[in-house]
Amino acid sequence: MFVKRYQDAKPYEAANHREVKGLRLQGFEKGGPTNQWVGMSHFLPGGGAGPDSTPFEKVYIVIEGEMTVIVNGQETVLKKFDSCTIPANEVREIVNRTNHVCVMMVVIPYPPGYQHE
Repeated sequence: MFVKRYQDAKPYEAANHREVKGLRLQGFEKGGPTNQWVGMSHFLPGGGAGPDSTPFEKVYIVIEGEMTVIVNGQETVLKKFDSCTIPANEVREIVNRTNHVCVMMVVIPYPPGYQHE
């Protein structure tokens, strides 16, 4: 078992994100998961990401607040404990349209070619 305490989570910058602070909870470390990593993002009001896509799927889980997910012009509001899967290469945009911080977890496979320690 590999335990990582929240106090030891390191911040990371995600491309094409705005008004957000991300913490890597698991992944990219010796003894951690071998096929994916887990992040927690704190999106300020008005914060978000995209529109863009990645060559791998990802899972979003809202822990606090609300997040609007936009795919093909269709908007879906995720609320506390709602989740969604974004397939590989699907263009999406996410926007926190509330006046509260949205805390969201993301589970993403390692990038192609990444060699786990």
